[in-house]
Amino acid sequence: MPLPNDEKLLALAQDLVQQLDTMFGLHPGFRPAHAKGTLLTGTFVPTAAAASLSRAPHFSRASTPVTVRFSNSTGVPVLPDNDANADPRGFGLRFHLAERVHTDIIGHSTDGFPTRTGKEFLEFLRALAGGSIETFLGSHPKALAFVQTPKPAPSSFAREKYFGVTAMHFTNTAGVSRYGRYRIVPEAGVEHLDKTAVAGRGANFLFDELGERIAKGPIKFRLTVQLANEGDIVDDATIHWPEERTILDLGTLTLTQPVAEQEKEQKHIILDPIPRVDGIDPSDDPLLELRAAVYLISGRRRRAAPETSAATAGD
Repeated sequence: MPLPNDEKLLALAQDLVQQLDTMFGLHPGFRPAHAKGTLLTGTFVPTAAAASLSRAPHFSRASTPVTVRFSNSTGVPVLPDNDANADPRGFGLRFHLAERVHTDIIGHSTDGFPTRTGKEFLEFLRALAGGSIETFLGSHPKALAFVQTPKPAPSSFAREKYFGVTAMHFTNTAGVSRYGRYRIVPEAGVEHLDKTAVAGRGANFLFDELGERIAKGPIKFRLTVQLANEGDIVDDATIHWPEERTILDLGTLTLTQPVAEQEKEQKHIILDPIPRVDGIDPSDDPLLELRAAVYLISGRRRRAAPETSAATAGD
């Protein structure tokens, strides 16, 4: 996972990390966003249809080991799970293809993103922190739509639906290509809580519930992809495709246990928004290279931090 050569992009990535630090405080060893999280392990088993979309190895193998990270929003490692700022929730997925070879999917529980570019996102964060967010939203209707989208708290990380932020370009063995966006759907069904129910829950209710749930048995999700039609915009994360677009079932994620040595592994793992695997290419969405740079910059900083005792509160 290399840093990009574009100096302007690197400078923007550094500015974004600094802005997140300004908003949420500097917490060594933790992510500047989605700081509070936990890791589970399991396997992915593809459907027969997965190979028709992409020649990527995990879509044709019998099974592939995976690691999943569930998280709350913000860069505050001790943010209560019942705080409204904890939404949208995060879902990071790593497919372990071989020794030191992997590909990742990064999603969150709200479909879409507030801005098309990283520069706009930095402006959005600065407006949010500086008290001028209403002015910003007044001139950025897509950001306003994202902010106004309901973000109810789930009853469980295992009962939430997660959306890939950016489109990917899939190519199968015949050379046929389609664009699509990932959707990760819980087999237990989506269940949200109303504000009264959330207020009555504890500060760590989602993480506690997840631990109790995985101790009783596997947690399963369906990995799906919403396919774009010809003419759909595929390089703008603020654009929603019509719901009638084809949803292709790619396979089952079965999570079976927490990752051992949580603190160490959460500090070490650096998820990558860019797939970097044959058969799945990034779209031209301008967020991708920037997000990859932000993740790598913050990940290197996280790895260099001294050990902490927050095994399930972040990384």
